[in-house]
Amino acid sequence: MSDLPVEPTQPGAAEPRDLESLLDELVSIVDKAKSMPLSSSAIIARDEVLGLLETARAALPAELQRARRVLQDRDEVLQRAERDGAELIDEARAQAAHLVQRTEVVRQARHHAERIVEDAQAEGRKIRHEADDYVDRKLAAFEIVLDRTMRTVQAGRERLTVVPEEDEDAFDAPSGGLDGGRAEEGFFDQDRT
Repeated sequence: MSDLPVEPTQPGAAEPRDLESLLDELVSIVDKAKSMPLSSSAIIARDEVLGLLETARAALPAELQRARRVLQDRDEVLQRAERDGAELIDEARAQAAHLVQRTEVVRQARHHAERIVEDAQAEGRKIRHEADDYVDRKLAAFEIVLDRTMRTVQAGRERLTVVPEEDEDAFDAPSGGLDGGRAEEGFFDQDRT
């Protein structure tokens, strides 16, 4: 049999042991077991190994449950990470769409503003041309009226400067003139200098 002391390892033992420590203990028993002479077989204490295997079998469901819980927790963490990642992606897409929309709104607003400025400039040029045409028409009409007035004034002055000879004799007479004998002073007072 074995030199190692046999621990009481009953399935209902007071202190639960984990599967890894039980397997380590089994490996240690097999490793320290004495060899049979002229053989590679080892001599081990059957009760001791069977007791450890029973304890390991009893611990196995608890270890499997723990492993299942770890896997379930891992799956839940992965699902939560996927949900969070999907939410972040959705949020990023929404922000990108908002920025694109805002950029589009800004671009459209700029384009609209440029169109308004161009329309205002064109309207200003049109009003300026219309005003220039209006003023030109008024000045042309005024020029025509002024030209007529100038011709009328000039014709009137010419009539005043050309005095018929028969009228001059009337002015030369001392008592027959309109101005009472002052014909040499001129026909109108404004002709005096």
